[in-house]
Amino acid sequence: MEFKISKDVFMKALQRIQGIVEKRSTMPILSNTLLEATSDTLNITATDLEVGMRSSYPIEVIREGKITVSAKKLYEIVKEMPDQEIHFTTRDNDWVEIVCGKARFNIVGLSSEEFPYFPKVKDESFILLDNAILKQMIEKTSYAICYDETKYNLNGVFVKAVDESGTLLKMVATDGHRLSVAEKGIEGSISAELAKGVIFPKKGIFELKKMVDEESAAIMLGFMDNSAVIKKGNTVVVMRLIDGEFPDYTKVIPKGNDKSVHVNRDRFLHSLKRMSILSSEKFKGIRIEVSPDVMVISSSNPELGEAREEMEVTYDGTPISARFNAKYLIDVLAVMDEQEVELKFKDEFSPVVMNSAEESDFMAVIMPMRL
Repeated sequence: MEFKISKDVFMKALQRIQGIVEKRSTMPILSNTLLEATSDTLNITATDLEVGMRSSYPIEVIREGKITVSAKKLYEIVKEMPDQEIHFTTRDNDWVEIVCGKARFNIVGLSSEEFPYFPKVKDESFILLDNAILKQMIEKTSYAICYDETKYNLNGVFVKAVDESGTLLKMVATDGHRLSVAEKGIEGSISAELAKGVIFPKKGIFELKKMVDEESAAIMLGFMDNSAVIKKGNTVVVMRLIDGEFPDYTKVIPKGNDKSVHVNRDRFLHSLKRMSILSSEKFKGIRIEVSPDVMVISSSNPELGEAREEMEVTYDGTPISARFNAKYLIDVLAVMDEQEVELKFKDEFSPVVMNSAEESDFMAVIMPMRL
């Protein structure tokens, strides 16, 4: 195999797959990337058997062929090359020669025959998703993904489409302490998988987040063999769905939270950040006390001291107080765009519901701290 490619294109292509390749060397081939040169195209593939990515780039092919090389080392080499065209050639015994300007590298490759199969994707039964909508929904849910491996069915984002006077796409994440629900209207018919609901793994969600961050082209979503297939431009990502039941999140959403407090998002966010400075490093506990038109946020730590701040709010109910992990509240406020936030309380032992006072397409539920 022999081809020529610009340094810039090659570097971006290799940078894209760094999050996919397997870091633990349980199978050496999984830390490699598969390079395939055909006619005038270079296909670059990486997989960890859970999430796989293939991207295509136009290049000058001198001799067709395929090889696998260390994704990390190849990226490090290309990154430090001069800004000139790169000449890539395979030698006998799966060695690879990379030449750029006066720099020359010879590195060991592995036969492409050992590389896991990447499925061929057919174009039918894809639905089109707006890039900006998907980006918002991922941002508003991914922070609440559970990282406890024993709760494998929570190690991702639950995605479901429902028909409620138009097609509504819902994304839900929870780690047991907080719940985040985002929903947006979408066009097109609902596949059987989306109607039932599927769980995207966290690694796949974060790769999808990178894709929607890059450029504004539409995303195509389809399903095959218990995997989700995502296409965007010259890139295809195949991720194995989490095989498990996502809990019925609607039962977690409290119904009787009738104490509604309206507060300015920016002031609330910065006050929480200030008050959490003196809270415990591990639990970030702060107290919120609400009485008519006033909210008091406070924290205390026997080793460091105490802090207290008053804020104006819109509230005319009976006084209420509760303790929360400040980080959970900060995470929610950080993904909200609107300037006015609504907090719905019931009592000090019940979860608080947070949402925008203006929009109804996002909601977070946060459990209080018990001391």
